[in-house]
Amino acid sequence: MRRAGRTGVTAAALVGIAFASGCGIRTTSVPVDAGAAPTRVACSVDGEDVAAQAAGVPVRVFLVCGSQLEAVERSAPLPDEKTGGDPVRTASALLAQLQGEPSESEQQAGFSTAVKGPLVVTGGHRGDPVGTLRLSRQPEDLTTTALSQIVCTFAESSAGAGGDTVVLGGPGAYPPRRYHCTAELRERPDSAPPTVSPSAAAASPSGT
Repeated sequence: MRRAGRTGVTAAALVGIAFASGCGIRTTSVPVDAGAAPTRVACSVDGEDVAAQAAGVPVRVFLVCGSQLEAVERSAPLPDEKTGGDPVRTASALLAQLQGEPSESEQQAGFSTAVKGPLVVTGGHRGDPVGTLRLSRQPEDLTTTALSQIVCTFAESSAGAGGDTVVLGGPGAYPPRRYHCTAELRERPDSAPPTVSPSAAAASPSGT
């Protein structure tokens, strides 16, 4: 009993250790810090943050949040008649929004963007379907997530081709494609955006 007293180990402690070993529990003398419990990102920005942005016209862009695409309200420098204005100008303003870093409040809510510059958008080439938008890089050369953001942002704006689609091409002579923003794509932006034939639209008599 004197030996147990000198080492600071009581009989009760010896019984506890034996019980823990029998239960398959590994004992340790080092405190374990498992960190804070995981939390879900909000994927929502307060409306006051949108109002605090620079003066402009309200627009919707799709950012990445929680491995999905979520719409975010922004303010872009566009004319009030943007719904019936120049689709290239609208697409340019939206693309600039996608390439910019999310605001502090958006980042805190879990938002990010995969669209990286330099990247610009122009109108279609001669013979392209009406409403074609051409990027300064081939759409296939972008990451699938970045392309998904662009497709859904353009498709749901006046720059789109209707029916949640947008006709996109690159700088080369390759024909454009009609990309479709689907619910599945918004849930899995890392998958290739679905395409349909752009031939439904009439060919443009002239282009840029």
